[in-house]
Amino acid sequence: MLTINITINIYVIRLGGDDPKKSTALKLVRLGLAEKVPGPKNLPRGVVVLNPATGRVLTPLDRGNTLKYGLVVIDTSWNKGLEPIVNVCKKIKGHHRVLPILFAGNPINYAVPTKLSSAEAVAAALYIVGLKDEAHRILSKFKWGPTFLELNRELLDEYSKARSPEEVLRIQHRVIEKLRLK
Repeated sequence: MLTINITINIYVIRLGGDDPKKSTALKLVRLGLAEKVPGPKNLPRGVVVLNPATGRVLTPLDRGNTLKYGLVVIDTSWNKGLEPIVNVCKKIKGHHRVLPILFAGNPINYAVPTKLSSAEAVAAALYIVGLKDEAHRILSKFKWGPTFLELNRELLDEYSKARSPEEVLRIQHRVIEKLRLK
């Protein structure tokens, strides 16, 4: 069996706000799975930006840009709110995408919708664009990584098979409706 090793450029812009020893993004940097960059000017034009404030959802159609230019996550504490992330994202020339609804598997925000760690966000993005082995590799570095996959396997599989942003949004809408009914 031929094994293909895909190298994907994962970038981290660290805003701080939480304990650096607990930062999942910095752990990826320490492990050589991501590169910490000082700011937006250090990113390639065209990078896929995980931006929770954009109106465009990530889909499998973003695979080409992810492979060509890489993926960037803004690492900060959820306690800081979205404003610091939005301010940095405004300066990045790339393809801004929001992840569709998923549930955190990390012990801090377990099962909370959309409140993912940076590593979970990166892994989810990789999974959705069809780089499932890379997503597994990222999550294998965390004790709770398999939990994230178990919680979201069905959703991640559905999102990764979607043929359009509209299809991803229909899947997400179905999940939100189920949550409202509970």
